Amino acid sequence: MTDTILKAATIITMDPANPRAEAIAFDSTSGIIAAVGTLAECQSAAPGVAVTDLGATVLMPGFIEAHSHPILGGLLTQPPVYWIAASNGYTTFAQVAALWTSVNADAPAGEPVVFYGLDRPTQGVGAPTNTTLDGYFPDRPAVVLDDSGHAVYVNSKVIAALGWPGGKPPADPPGATFGRNPDGTSNGIGYETAAIVAMAMPTIKQVVTDPLKSSAAFIHLMATNGITATSDMAYADSMTKAYEALLSQPDTPLRLSVYRSMSGPDAHKPVDTSLPAAMLKQEGVKIWADGSPFLGTLAASFPYLDSSVVQKAGIPIGPGSDANMNWTRQQIDPMLEGFAGTGLQAAAHINGDVALDIMLDSYERALATQGLLGTDHRWRIEHCGGARADQLERAHRMGAVLSLSLYQVVYWGDLLDGQLFASDIGSQWARTGDAVRAGMRISLHFDGPLSPPIPLTNIQCAVTRMSLAGHVHGPEQIISLDQALRAYTIDAAFGLRREQEIGSLEAGKLADLVELSMDPYLADPSQLAQQVKVQGTWLSGHRVDLASYLEQVAAVDPAAHPVDHADVVATHTC
Repeated sequence: MTDTILKAATIITMDPANPRAEAIAFDSTSGIIAAVGTLAECQSAAPGVAVTDLGATVLMPGFIEAHSHPILGGLLTQPPVYWIAASNGYTTFAQVAALWTSVNADAPAGEPVVFYGLDRPTQGVGAPTNTTLDGYFPDRPAVVLDDSGHAVYVNSKVIAALGWPGGKPPADPPGATFGRNPDGTSNGIGYETAAIVAMAMPTIKQVVTDPLKSSAAFIHLMATNGITATSDMAYADSMTKAYEALLSQPDTPLRLSVYRSMSGPDAHKPVDTSLPAAMLKQEGVKIWADGSPFLGTLAASFPYLDSSVVQKAGIPIGPGSDANMNWTRQQIDPMLEGFAGTGLQAAAHINGDVALDIMLDSYERALATQGLLGTDHRWRIEHCGGARADQLERAHRMGAVLSLSLYQVVYWGDLLDGQLFASDIGSQWARTGDAVRAGMRISLHFDGPLSPPIPLTNIQCAVTRMSLAGHVHGPEQIISLDQALRAYTIDAAFGLRREQEIGSLEAGKLADLVELSMDPYLADPSQLAQQVKVQGTWLSGHRVDLASYLEQVAAVDPAAHPVDHADVVATHTC
């Protein structure tokens, strides 16, 4: 029964047939919208229902973060872990070093510590070895995780605790590398997932004793910034019980779409959960094609500049080309062929143009084999910072959808353009304008935990191409505010194949709302994220109480809803 009518200063519906409204009516039990329009129209749809006037508040569909990792975000960025990313305020290594010194002085003797987010290019530091970290943490285990998700750095106390005979790592696992000194002993560095898990996980487990609480804190952060729907792009069955606790509370603030690792043995298996599909929906599988632009592991045809930033960060100039692919074409083709007929989406992590060419070739082959070319399959390509315009046109012709890592321009635009890469590459990073001109319905994301999940910051960058420092990179890639808002609402829902449920405010859809302090169309584009404030969110017609949400999760027995720390980290490589 329709029991709620909200009146606002204006309602931005993201429905082109009815772009603005005065009021919205919905059933707070089912969460279904009954009417969106004038106050009189909503009162006609809900006779006798009292009107709640929100005054100057502006309503919109809740923001949709189409590419994220909520549990991983909780494990790596929330206390007791220290979040030392440049995007979280630690813009210089001097700031990081000062924190390390302070933490070592204040923490109880011998207590292990974990830090996430070392950003070597931005912070101006090379890869720290165990000897480097020993200087800051001589008497306690210390783990430092790279912001890219591709590397870990540990001190000698961690190496000793691992029990490697003579301090020498075992043979390198497939796709990963243990750093070694000339005598074969560990230098405290590990690259890629298997090495990161082996070196860091025992210490992380000691430090993060309540991962459910940490995960709730990251979800709280997302909701604080207006997000009502997201994804886990590296889902594993070991997360199911935790998500059942996180997404079943009275004040749960968001809904979730999940993607398993394509290379896993259970990639195609249906998710077995007690949660309704509206709260947790299985959408597809994910493959990590290449690495990171900030470690020199992207598969690209263009080199890095021989700059002081590149030299100090220890990045090979390259270009890395297909040597930086995590999988060969001969491995990718059979994986995609075996998956293409399942009805799920494929999604591919891609940073370099070579990786995108390879994945588009493989996508096209698998889709053609299954007779899916020309159908509404919506296979996804993720990040694509170093893509070319012609590649995006091809992707659109193939029916692919794109989720762009515009946050890399927000936080690293000043490095990408002219310090990491030549300006003709770096200024065009995350080609929002070319993607829209190609006809693509794009989404934008922050890939939590790689940067703070603040949609309004990405939206501001999309309409200005300004970095956080205020410098413009690639003005020809600017898109309109309407296109940017669509990329966080209806077009993001389209990319998740959920546009029939969420993404716009229309009768029959779910009442997922964000309350804004002002109309974003009236804001100064260069100050949009400062002028427009998120005042609250609604999920399925219920106004979320975020303080209560944290209390509700805290009351859950974590032992009954465990999180496998190793599985969470092992399934993610951004």
